[in-house]
This record gives sequence, C-alpha cells and structure tokens, in this order.
Amino acid sequence: MPAEQIHLVRHGEVFNPQGVLYGRLPGYGLSSLGHEMAQLAADDLASRGRTIGALISSPLQRTQQSAEPIARVFELEAALDDRVIEPENRFEGKRMSGRDSALRDVRNWAFLVNPWEPSWGEPFGSIARRMLHAMDDAWKATDDGDVVIVSHQLPIWMVHRRVAGKSLAHDPRRRRCALSSITTFERRGASFVEVGYRDPARRLSANASDVGAV
Repeated sequence: MPAEQIHLVRHGEVFNPQGVLYGRLPGYGLSSLGHEMAQLAADDLASRGRTIGALISSPLQRTQQSAEPIARVFELEAALDDRVIEPENRFEGKRMSGRDSALRDVRNWAFLVNPWEPSWGEPFGSIARRMLHAMDDAWKATDDGDVVIVSHQLPIWMVHRRVAGKSLAHDPRRRRCALSSITTFERRGASFVEVGYRDPARRLSANASDVGAV
C-alpha cells in the first residue's frame, strides 16, 4: 500500500548575518533560532499520532539540519534527493535590498526581463515537475505511513500552486510558506491534493530573518 500523506516541511531560519540571497551556496546552516523552529516542526508531526514511514531531505545544509529532529523523533534516517533542492538563482550571494541591492546594478537588469518564467533562475515549471516527481516516487516507495520531505520555500510553493491549478507565476511576497511550516498532501486518484497547512514555529517568526529565499 502506498504512503498515506506527504508532508512538505520548510527548513528553519538560516544564519545569514550579511542578509544575502544564499540559494544553493554552501555554508548556510541553521541559526540557533532555526534549530528551535525545526524542533517545533518535528514536535508538531509527532503530535499528530501518525506513522512516518520515510524521511527525505534536500541535500543542502539547512534542510539536512532541519530534518535531524524529525529523524530523532521517528527513528529514521533522512534520504537525500536532489529533486527537492532550492532552485538555482543568478543573484546568489548578493543582497536584494538596501543601497547595495543587486537590483540597483544595471548589469543585473537583463536577468529581470521575464519575472513570469523567471529569467533569473530555474523555470517555475521545472521546479514543480521535479518536486511532484519526487513526491510521486516517495509515495509509491513507502509501504506504510506518511512521508516527510524537508525542502525550501519556492519548491513547496510551486507544488501548492500546481496542485491547486493556479498559475505558477506569482508575487514572492505573498507566499504562504513560513519557516518550518508544514504543507500536507494526499494522493487521490492520479493526483495530489493539499489537505493541510500548519505553522508550528509561528511564535518565533517575529524574531526571525527570512531574506535568503529565492
């Protein structure tokens, strides 16, 4: 019998004192607050009383660290899957706000010509496809219980919009995918449907920095 539910968990706050868009850059792990957030996500999953049959993580440091408390709670080892990684982005390592914002540099304007694709990174359609393929494979491969996949804001949001039948182009400021949030899906027929969203780390969000997302 395939998996029952798939929970897409976003990583916690990242230690990013320079306030850059970190994307896939190495060395960006969780802050102390981020570790607290990740634990709250694990506690939320445990409180549901559901069996977790598999744990999958993006290979980046922040997602692997966010998967650690889930692995401890459910006595699982996280399998890494490149398909749930953060998208590539031409602005990695740059600040996106303030006087030294990359958006003020005319040399970068060519990357902004098509925000609906987007022209500065991996196409939205590609992100949605690889995420859904990873979810489908995990669903088929898990014989009992649920699957937890620890990923990133934009990949999770692309699944949300694709499953809801919405345009993938969107305003990044309106994404409903908070740090350490959990978006839950079930398989019905040949498709996934979204059945829940929780923000277990909400009480910590007021003191968190979230400027590094694509």
